[in-house]
Amino acid sequence: MENELVRIEGSVAAVVFQNTENGYTVLRLKDEKGETTTVVGTVPETQVGERLRIEGRWSTHSTYGKQLEIATLERLMPESRIEILAYLSSHAVRGVGPKLAARIVERFGAESLKVIETDPDRLAEVPGISAAKAREIHESFQSQQGLRHLSEFLSSYRLPAELAVRVYKAYGELSMMAIQDNPYFLTEEGFNAPFAQVDAFALELGFDGDDERRVDAGILYELSFNSAGGHVFIPEPQLVDASAAFLRLDREIIREGLRRLAEQERVILDPVASLMAVYLPEYGRAERYLARRFSEMAGGRVSLPSNLARTVAGVEADQDIEYAAQQREAICAAASEKLLLVTGGPGTGKTTTLKGILDLFEQMRLKTFLAAPTGRAAKRLTELTGRDASTIHRLLEVDVSPETGDMVFVHNEHNPLSCDAVIVDESSMVDLLLMYDLVQALPRSCRLILVGDPDQLPSVGAGNVFSDLIRSEKIPTIRLTEIFRQARESLIVMNAHRVNRGELPELHEKKKDFFFLQRTSDEAVCQTITDLCARRLPQNMGFSPEDIQVLSPTRKGDTGTRALNRLLQAALNPPEAGKPEKKYGEIIFREGDRVMQIRNNYDLIWNKVGESGMGSGIFNGDVGTVRAIDTQAQTLTVRFDDREAVYPYDMLSQLEPAYAMTVHKSQGSEYRAVVLCAWRGTPLLLSRSILYTAITRARELLIVVGDEGVIEYMVRNDKKQKRFSGLKWRLCHADG
Repeated sequence: MENELVRIEGSVAAVVFQNTENGYTVLRLKDEKGETTTVVGTVPETQVGERLRIEGRWSTHSTYGKQLEIATLERLMPESRIEILAYLSSHAVRGVGPKLAARIVERFGAESLKVIETDPDRLAEVPGISAAKAREIHESFQSQQGLRHLSEFLSSYRLPAELAVRVYKAYGELSMMAIQDNPYFLTEEGFNAPFAQVDAFALELGFDGDDERRVDAGILYELSFNSAGGHVFIPEPQLVDASAAFLRLDREIIREGLRRLAEQERVILDPVASLMAVYLPEYGRAERYLARRFSEMAGGRVSLPSNLARTVAGVEADQDIEYAAQQREAICAAASEKLLLVTGGPGTGKTTTLKGILDLFEQMRLKTFLAAPTGRAAKRLTELTGRDASTIHRLLEVDVSPETGDMVFVHNEHNPLSCDAVIVDESSMVDLLLMYDLVQALPRSCRLILVGDPDQLPSVGAGNVFSDLIRSEKIPTIRLTEIFRQARESLIVMNAHRVNRGELPELHEKKKDFFFLQRTSDEAVCQTITDLCARRLPQNMGFSPEDIQVLSPTRKGDTGTRALNRLLQAALNPPEAGKPEKKYGEIIFREGDRVMQIRNNYDLIWNKVGESGMGSGIFNGDVGTVRAIDTQAQTLTVRFDDREAVYPYDMLSQLEPAYAMTVHKSQGSEYRAVVLCAWRGTPLLLSRSILYTAITRARELLIVVGDEGVIEYMVRNDKKQKRFSGLKWRLCHADG
């Protein structure tokens, strides 16, 4: 049985592949009977000849066949002369090659490794080894042993073995001491171990339940967990209650922990309205800064061009268009305001207005950058405007800090962008921290135009910046409300506005761009969606599968994206003889699959396709295609438009299939055809804003498959998940 744990012991006969960054390894292990087993897992700095005692589970690889995936690992040093000779000959120890290894083993036999570790001066007895060389060999061996002992120690407590590499890079020979002193640092950014696992580990080590280190880490974890849910801060009473329940401790112990964390500046306590808000420091600083800068920008003015009316008329003539009154108002406001918000639903002319502002800025000879939060949104913006647009991340440029080794933006308040204006589309998607990074990088004289639709879903990250700015009524805002004649002919556009007003969409009018297919069971919904994508839309309406995006409100359940992706992969990219694939957890990746990056990775290197050039950074929401799976090198190559990135197998948790995606993940994108699953699910996800956002993702065709009653429920359910954010309050009170 593949799920049963098995135990095996032997010596490493060959290292097939090893990732030095995280320790992921493929090796051949030879047992006492001489039988060889392929073993995969995290075994940092393993070498031929090393003895391993492994507990793991069998799996089957499409190329290499049966292999053992490591669950726990015990590392044993080579014992026999033959094993020690093989180990030292493999360049395991810096400065020792096959010839020198043979002389060491000839002199010390089975005691060779003990001499290297505990009595290195004796190495000078070997011809060719000086006292300095002996110290070098000893230090190299000690360093490796430290990492091995650490890996074995963490593995014995069921903690991820790859943690050992990250910890050892940070603490070196002090790693074990650091962990034993405070294992809760393993939950911090950069280590990212699950809190529950670290907590069980710490309690097993003998830490008390009310230990200050546990209390502090638990509070910080609660804040971090809620920031992932969109909250910028948590009110103190709620945080105390949640942390007390989570850690099973008295509230007063939590309050003491909060006071301690505030004194250490590991949290910020700050009043917001009638609340005492508790922030993680980066969120508190970002919110204060943005409130201050936005207030300054909203109060600032730039001189109007003397011939503004004539210039705008010239822009109209160049575009062969006559602007509506609201569009002209927005374009003129962009000429005079340092900060401007332009909002509107589908069909109200946001893109035309944005292009008009761009043309006006060109006439005014303003150097303007065009940006969007995601790669897909930036690509769409380029197509719509004919100008180069980039993601905000690429606009700010990612680099490595020489001091800390962390990823940072090249452009910041000390090295601002060289521009006169920045226009950001899909601004409702920009979270607090990304907006903070952007605004910091703006020169003081720079204009900022934020364009978006506040009725769509808020940003995935913490905050509700665009909506807060609008609702504060402190920032110049132009609302585009007129639906243009051509847009009124689209049932997609008109139904989006109906839903946004709380009205039921027209489901039974037969128009070419919006259809509703009533189904009565999970199976029928899934079968219809699969058939639409694989057969009906390609054959009957000319949409290729690449043009079609399936959306669902939820990941889970029989009609969630996980289940739909399995069905769509089987229909659109089935297994074939000779087509490489890789199973990772419950997901099978196959060449030709559509996949999505699901977290920001600033380190991942990419290369330009078809030309020289490279860079780093693949970001949450980027969608690409699996171009190659190298089973020998244990890597998977994904093409994202004009870039290709290579993923080692241990990084595949950052990818997921994207034949179907949640409505949240589709934000900022537009697809020729959308198939929306409208079926029963979690009430929180069956909301008006999710339905509205889903409808507005379709450009030419929207097909809704499901239950009319579910759609009615979504329209009525206008409950928006409240996010704790102080930006609107700070803007209104001008105390940022």
